[in-house]
Amino acid sequence: MAASPARVPVRPSTAELDTQAKEARAAVARLGRREFLDQLASLGKAFAADPGNPGSYACKDCERCANCMFCRDCVGCYQCTHCVGCDGCSNCSHCTESKGCQSSAYLLQSEACTHSAYLVLSRNLSDCNYCFGCVGLSKKDFHILNVAFPRKEYFEITGRLRKELGLPA
Repeated sequence: MAASPARVPVRPSTAELDTQAKEARAAVARLGRREFLDQLASLGKAFAADPGNPGSYACKDCERCANCMFCRDCVGCYQCTHCVGCDGCSNCSHCTESKGCQSSAYLLQSEACTHSAYLVLSRNLSDCNYCFGCVGLSKKDFHILNVAFPRKEYFEITGRLRKELGLPA
């Protein structure tokens, strides 16, 4: 008895994909208010229920992260590397327990910061480096509680504060 040939999955043709897309657009275009809201709620539930991490590599205990690498305990992050306990960050590296930050590195317990590095306990900073406990600054370096310090003094004070606050060095 001859062995039957292995079944190879058949991919839809480009014409079939175009037809499917047109049908989907037509179905959406016909939706009324109630049907639209039902579909939207269904999509939200499906997204929240899927803890997958598409395109991610070596991430542990992360949920709904995409294209991340070497992260741990993160939720809803995108293209982050070596982050721990972050939520809703994108294009960040080596951040810890930060939320909603973008294109930043080495943040600790910071929130809504962009294009910044080496921030601790800071919020809403943009283009800043080496800020500790700052809020709302833009294009500033070596600040503590929104007050500028010389580099050497900054590190002396923040070293002491880190110990007193129980933060990693």
